[in-house]
Amino acid sequence: MASVELFFAGLPMIWIGVIASLAAGAATGVGALPVFAVTTISQRTQDMLLGYAAGIMLAAACFSLILQGVDIGAEQYGSALAGVVVVTLGMMIGAYGLYVVHRFLPHEHMIKGPENVDAVEIRRVWLFVLAITFHNFPEGLAVGVGFGGGDISNGLSLTSGIFIQNLPEGFIVALVMLGLGYSRAVAIGIALLTGVVEVFGGFIGAGLVSVVEPALPWALAAAAGAMIFVISHEVIPETHRNGYETPATFALMAGFVTMMLLDVVI
Repeated sequence: MASVELFFAGLPMIWIGVIASLAAGAATGVGALPVFAVTTISQRTQDMLLGYAAGIMLAAACFSLILQGVDIGAEQYGSALAGVVVVTLGMMIGAYGLYVVHRFLPHEHMIKGPENVDAVEIRRVWLFVLAITFHNFPEGLAVGVGFGGGDISNGLSLTSGIFIQNLPEGFIVALVMLGLGYSRAVAIGIALLTGVVEVFGGFIGAGLVSVVEPALPWALAAAAGAMIFVISHEVIPETHRNGYETPATFALMAGFVTMMLLDVVI
């Protein structure tokens, strides 16, 4: 890990954000690879996998984004209270920004499903895939700003956590595509594409904080707010609607602990 930190330390901030977010986003394709051997999993397992991913996202938002944002905000604005206020406002901006995307972007018409399948189900499935794609943007943003201020260790732990939580997402997307009749290769390709958007988020996040350093606590908080919005608005309701809310909740706790350990170890 020390060699990785040394490698990143010699790169411009924007390239660090792009490379790290590319690695994290590629996990959706890596996670989809098991569809070569497994074509179906139970709904209970799906809900647990998504719950685990949500736990990692929640811990990443808390330990790698919010706490760092408060510390940097306190240093920039002269008091801990000011740091909390900045992070609070930034979180609300990030959450509301993602809400606007969900509320007003007409994404239900962006992709049409194949023929000979129920139109309502097709739309729901593609909305699910597009939702994961949209949700990966704040994750990429988080990775990009996570390296802000030259904190390579924090950025690496955040990247590792996002990579791990993208694995089950990619697997589930690929399974959904297989259920619609797509080949394994195409299903894996679609899963990989859902993570590509993280690169754009990483580019924007790293570019922002490298050009405007005072924006760092705001960017950290906005990324955290967007991620928490996703967890509460989309992921948790999805894992609780099939009657498996208890195993999904314990899986979320396991994901939270995983990210907490990564934050301490890396």
